[in-house]
Amino acid sequence: MARILAPTRRNIDRIARSIRRGGLAAVPTETVYGLAADALNPAACESIFKVKGRPLTDPLIVHIRTMRELRSIAEVPAEAVLLARKFWPGPLTLVLKRKPIVPAVVAAGGPTIAVRMPAHPVMRRLLRATGTPLAAPSANLFGRLSPTTAAHVKAGLGDRIAWILDGGPCDVGVESTIVDLSNHARRRILRPG
Repeated sequence: MARILAPTRRNIDRIARSIRRGGLAAVPTETVYGLAADALNPAACESIFKVKGRPLTDPLIVHIRTMRELRSIAEVPAEAVLLARKFWPGPLTLVLKRKPIVPAVVAAGGPTIAVRMPAHPVMRRLLRATGTPLAAPSANLFGRLSPTTAAHVKAGLGDRIAWILDGGPCDVGVESTIVDLSNHARRRILRPG
C-alpha cells in the first residue's frame, strides 16, 4: 500500500532517488496529482501506462523546471517562448516537436511532445531534486476522475504504487490547457483547462 509522505526535504530526496532509479511516485501539481517517472527512461514511462491501465496510444505530459530543460527535449519556436514567458510556471501545456532524447513511448510513437512547467512549489522542488524532466499524467486509473488530493490518489492507486508526495489540495483542480504549436500553419487549442 502506498505511503503518503509530507513534502520534507528528506522525503523529496527519497522520492527523487527512487525516480532516478526508474521508480514511480504520485506528486502534486497545481492542476491535479500526477504519476511521475523519469521522462527520459523508457522503462519507467512504460510503467506509468501499466499502473494506470492507460493505452500506449495516449501520450504523456512532461513536466520541466527550466527553459533549458525545454530546449533539451523539444524544438522551441518563438511562439512557445512568448507563451512560456506569459503563462509559465502554470497550467499551460505546449505541444512541440520532440527531440530524439525523448523516448518514443512518452509521445505514443509520434513526433511531438506535450510539455509544461508546473507552478506547485513541491513539484518544483522535486524537479530540482531529480534533475530530469518528469513524465506525469494524472495519478488515477485511466478514464477515472483526476485526483486533487493525496487521499484521492491513495483511494485509486494505493495498491499499485509505493509513494505519494502530499502537497495539499490542488489549487486549480482541473487539467491544464493544451496548445499545439507543432505545426506552424495550424496552431490550435487541443484542450481548454
